Amino acid sequence: MAATELQNRSGMSIGADLVDEFASGLAGRLIRPADADYDEARRIWNAAIDRHPGVIARCLGVADVIHAVKFASRNDLLVAVRGGGHNVAGRALCDNGIVIDLSAMRGVLVDPKTRTVRVQGGSTLGDLDRETHLHGLAVPVGVVSKTGVAGLTLGGGVGWLVRRHGLSCDNVISFELVTAEGRLLTANAEEHPDLFWALRGGGGNFGIVTCFTFRAQQISSVLGGLIVHARDKSGEVLRFYRDFMATAPEELTAYAAMLTTPDGIPAVGIISCWCGDGEEGARVLAPLRAFGPPLLDAIQPMPFPSMQKLLDGAFPNGTHNYWKASFVPQLTDTIIDLLVEHGNRMESPLSACIVEFYGGAPGRISRADSAFVQRNAEYNIGMTAQWTDPAESERHIAWVRAMYDAFEPHSSGMHLLNFQSEPADQMIRASFGDNYSRLAQVKRKYDPTNFFSVNQNISAATH
Repeated sequence: MAATELQNRSGMSIGADLVDEFASGLAGRLIRPADADYDEARRIWNAAIDRHPGVIARCLGVADVIHAVKFASRNDLLVAVRGGGHNVAGRALCDNGIVIDLSAMRGVLVDPKTRTVRVQGGSTLGDLDRETHLHGLAVPVGVVSKTGVAGLTLGGGVGWLVRRHGLSCDNVISFELVTAEGRLLTANAEEHPDLFWALRGGGGNFGIVTCFTFRAQQISSVLGGLIVHARDKSGEVLRFYRDFMATAPEELTAYAAMLTTPDGIPAVGIISCWCGDGEEGARVLAPLRAFGPPLLDAIQPMPFPSMQKLLDGAFPNGTHNYWKASFVPQLTDTIIDLLVEHGNRMESPLSACIVEFYGGAPGRISRADSAFVQRNAEYNIGMTAQWTDPAESERHIAWVRAMYDAFEPHSSGMHLLNFQSEPADQMIRASFGDNYSRLAQVKRKYDPTNFFSVNQNISAATH
């Protein structure tokens, strides 16, 4: 393979003198293909992604981000932006262009009096939880501590607190953003409100968010954990889960999945998180715990950061991943039968079929109030293939695609874009629905040349 080099979008090489000059202006570090740690620096969580950037600018602060944006703009470089964590679609990397890497920018500053939290763009959920928990607070973000705050939030953000406290993007008070022109802007309800609207669910289309300010909730401990049943009980368990969640209080978020236990046993599980009063939670969860009975009931009181880490082992670093997902308006018997059918065809013990119920707080916000439009799509069906041997890629990807095709006739037509390995333009447009044209207007205003294109891309054109 020929040596990787930094090239502009037209394929012309960028001179070493220009690269050296850029490197001298970074407080952080410029990592190049010849450096000993280049391969480590270009590695992301999803090992199926193998891209070779021309340079990686590991930024230490906002000034570095602005410096990198202006360098990329002057030289017409393809730009990928790396935050702090998971990246199933691989948008944190590009070939031959520049990666603007925020993974060293992980500061979290909590103001317990106002219950607000400033979070740098390279932070993970674990970074955030570690600081907020000291004050008995939590921010509604995600379900795996290694996930990056930035990508999760910009795509909407669902997690253990979603039914009671809404999406991650619903809890953002303000964004600090570097635009395609290298300007530093604040976007909130008063300043650049159009941008504030677009950043809440519109992805990385409009700039690089270097800092988020979140509203935090007074949550320290939760009642949560995993309940496991034998795989041959999948249909019964999923029907019980559907009926149970239909009347469950919003303090309870619970997801179901067909999975394989760590010791290799095919199973179906329900993982729950109750964020309200402990005694009330025990009463609410009693029927769920009694059903079956289960092979394993690990529900117990725990600190919220521990809840956030429960699934970390199910998503180890260095595995190959291919994901798709579909929103369905109801978890009908037909859909449950499809789940069981395709779940039993999984060939990797790391793969899973997931059912996520979001009914509650997200639906109380108007579709027009933020870019995230799937406000009434209560069930997300996740199809996650995960494997270790690259020689097996074709068959695991084929399993996901076949399952996705089977669910499409039952889909609402919208999709959780953060869950997609390969979202086509048509899927992106459909998933933003009526908000797409408004997003295109904001894109045209803040990024008319599509400088930020390695994302769930929104065209600045009006058509």
